[in-house]
Amino acid sequence: MTISAAPSVLQRLDGIRDRQEEFYRDLHAHPELSHQETRTAAAVAEWLGALGCEVHTGVGGTGVVGIVHNGDGPSVLLRADMDALPVREETGLPYAAAVTATGTDGTEVPVMHACGHDVHVACLLGAVELLARGTGDWHGTLVAVFQPAEEVADGARTMVDDGLAEIVGKVDVALCQHVLALPAGTIGTRSGAVLSAADSMRITVHGRGAHGSMPQASIDPVVLAAMIVIRLQTVISRETRPGEPAVLTVGSVQAGTKSNVIPDHATILLNIRTYDEDIRSGILDAIERIVRAECESSRSPRPPEFELFDQYPATDNDPEVTETVAAAFAEYFGADAGELPLQTASEDFSDLPRALGIPYTYWGIGGIEPELYRQAAVAGRVAQDIPVNHSASFAPVLQPTLDTGTAALIVAALAYLTGGGTPR
Repeated sequence: MTISAAPSVLQRLDGIRDRQEEFYRDLHAHPELSHQETRTAAAVAEWLGALGCEVHTGVGGTGVVGIVHNGDGPSVLLRADMDALPVREETGLPYAAAVTATGTDGTEVPVMHACGHDVHVACLLGAVELLARGTGDWHGTLVAVFQPAEEVADGARTMVDDGLAEIVGKVDVALCQHVLALPAGTIGTRSGAVLSAADSMRITVHGRGAHGSMPQASIDPVVLAAMIVIRLQTVISRETRPGEPAVLTVGSVQAGTKSNVIPDHATILLNIRTYDEDIRSGILDAIERIVRAECESSRSPRPPEFELFDQYPATDNDPEVTETVAAAFAEYFGADAGELPLQTASEDFSDLPRALGIPYTYWGIGGIEPELYRQAAVAGRVAQDIPVNHSASFAPVLQPTLDTGTAALIVAALAYLTGGGTPR
């Protein structure tokens, strides 16, 4: 393995750094919700167009694809997600977001890049520019996918359904990264399972409403929901084999409108994270079994209702691709490259390579000021002092985060575009 082309391509980074950082600040200050990324998409398309890329806009709604053709050779897909979250920013940054948007329920909500997708977009644009200006150092095709709506789990599928395969043609490998609450300047890879599958579930259970002073006339769905919540705690502790990573979270229980009125139904929202399809199926079956049994025990007048939504696939890195990329990272980044711990977060990136029938790998880069992280680690307070993704205080440090993310995409791509990797 050699990454001799990477320093040549990256020597131009000094020339774009200021513009890349300014783009990032602007994007951070103007976040957009899922499927509303029109401003972001326009800015991305303008940058790509100025480079002479083949540009496709409106893919899956607001998705953008930029393609650089550079002779015969492998075709490598790099992906960044563009959407933000309905979170009110509390970072105190001079470029903090202060915008609102209409949420899915029709209400006005604050918006923030609380997950770091602004980092992903800025890094991928920088990587495309450097590779487009350094075509003498590689050969093949570079495909840059700027994806909408990762946060609602359907952005990748909407791009696929809108003809992504026809746009990009034959692709050999897909590569992707995410900024995480780890020391900036570090990078981590992991072979096999790296991100969990996720299933959200809405459960509605039914009772019989009554006056709060006459509970004997009711079938109380609040008590029924409470018993279900308690029983669900045994699914992981008693029905999932020890050592198998899985999470079942009850995120919401809603019932009633007034203290002296027993309502006629209750709604429970669950989130399930798994890495193994058999474990996933077993947990979903157990949830339904427990809910139905509790409803029968409570003499519920109607069967419970189950609705799955916001479903993410597992991210399972191809071993050969991961080995190739990890070796390139180790050569270029040295001791700053290591193994990424198993993550319980979820992503829809893998829907892209699965639809295209190609192998992939997904890695993490750090975004926390290294000394701040070190002090928290020494004090044993990382969980308390370091804001994580989706937090209102999550604020990746500008550098070396952008430099690292840009270099990582270039190094990984060049592992194939210089003939180092062998696409299958």
